[in-house]
This record gives sequence, C-alpha cells and structure tokens, in this order.
Amino acid sequence: MKCIINRRAQFSASHRYWLPELSEVENIQQFGACSRAPGHGHNYVLFVYMAGELDEYGMVLNLSDVKHVIKREVTSQLDFSYLNDIWSEFQQTLPTTENIARIIWQRLAPYLPIVRIQLFEHPELWADYLGDGMEAYLTLSTHFSAAHRLARPDLSYEENCEIYGKCARPNGHGHNYHLEVTIKGEINERTGMIVDLGALQKAIDDLVVAPLDHTFLNKDIPYFAKVVPTAENIAVYIGNLLNQPIRELGAKLYKVKLIESPNNFCEVYASDLPESAIDHRKIEPILLRL
Repeated sequence: MKCIINRRAQFSASHRYWLPELSEVENIQQFGACSRAPGHGHNYVLFVYMAGELDEYGMVLNLSDVKHVIKREVTSQLDFSYLNDIWSEFQQTLPTTENIARIIWQRLAPYLPIVRIQLFEHPELWADYLGDGMEAYLTLSTHFSAAHRLARPDLSYEENCEIYGKCARPNGHGHNYHLEVTIKGEINERTGMIVDLGALQKAIDDLVVAPLDHTFLNKDIPYFAKVVPTAENIAVYIGNLLNQPIRELGAKLYKVKLIESPNNFCEVYASDLPESAIDHRKIEPILLRL
C-alpha cells in the first residue's frame, strides 16, 4: 500500500536580491526593498513530502532517519546563514522562496523519495516545488471583509430559506475572508523568480482586495446582483478577475482558495474556469464608504 508522509523542519536565514550585472537603480527597480544591503531575514518553515510503500512495521520511512537527513543536508547548513553565500547554486540563481525550494529538492532527492517540497517564507507567502525542472508554484495569501446574502432573486423568501437557511435573511451577514492565490510558472534562471512579486501583489490588491473589502457583495459588486455570492461563486469571480492579469505578468493562475470561515472553504482551479472570463479592464472603481 502506498502512502505519502510529511516531515516539518525550520531554519532562520537572511538573503538579498541583488544582481551585480545591474546598476543600483536597476536592482531597486527589479527587487524593491529586497535589494537593500546587507539583506533581510525570515523564519523559514519547510515541509518535505515523501511517498512509498508501507513496510512490515507500518512505516514508509523511519521518521527519525528522515529528520537526520534533512538536518544534515539542509537545515544545519542553512540555519543562521546568509543564503547568497552558503550554497553555490545561489550564486547563479538568487535565493528566492521558489528557488530555495527547488535547490532543497535537489539536495534531498538522492536520499529521500520526495514528491513535494513546500517552503514558507512567512505565513502569507510560500512556494511548492514538485521536481519538474524549473517549474514551481507560488502562493500569496491575503484577506478582505465583506457581507453577503445567499438568495436567488427568482425565488421567494421561503424558498431561499429552504435552500440557504439563515444565510437567506434579508439583511445579510459578514465574513472575514481569507484568500490564497497560487500561480505556477518557470523560475527565471538568474532572478530566481516566477513573477515580479510586487506586481503580483499589486494585481491582487487592486483587482480583488480593494474592490471587495468592506462591501455588501450583492449590492456593491454588479456581478453579484445576478449571481448568488456563495464562497464558490466568489472564488470563481476572483479567478476570472486574475486569470488574464497574471498571464500578462508572465505566469499562470493555478488555483484560488477562499476560506469563508474556519469550518468552510473552497478551491477553484484555473483550468476549470469558464471561458467567459471577466475583463478586468472594464471593472468600474468602487468608492468605499469609510
């Protein structure tokens, strides 16, 4: 019987995004605050996913052995280090989150049956690497607060209550939505980046967070005047908003995950989005009432 197991590890390290072939102005334009000398640091959290057959002792691998391999090959070397100098690979390709994940895979693959490396730079930014050349996944998380009412306009109040329960009450209710946007793309062999992180963050902030935050979705967002703003429909809407802008940045939207509450979330994959995507260029700005 096959099984996937996971081992967590962590290390603290600093790094700097700086290319010597670029001028100071060009480095600042490319990397922003991350170009500042002598660098900045993170408490990295690493998850190593491994797959294999269960043995006679009910294990894929002895996790004590796994722990020692990860420590020997990765964390003992990276912990309290300056990443740009610690491994030769980071001289060629900068130690971005996605590239660190890729190199950790390469360091561990000779010793462990890895199927995924997941590296958190902080709770709102992490990368996944699956061993596919220079392709990796990058996730940004953010949040917005909004109210909604779940009710179809063509149904009576009683019929909506039958379907949506308390969520059909006429004055609506609110959530603190947690949003995770995952993109995929090729890691640039010099910058170590899938995409300009600042530009990606700006696209999410401008197209999703700013328009949706502190709104009553049914009333303030024209799309939801006719579409019931369930978590699923909101996730589809966000996916359609971001699909083309992320392509224009040189990457691909992979997944939108929307957490409505600790008990309820949904995931929408870009490959399943309808063809009639929303044109983000035609979205009218919404004046937020402060």
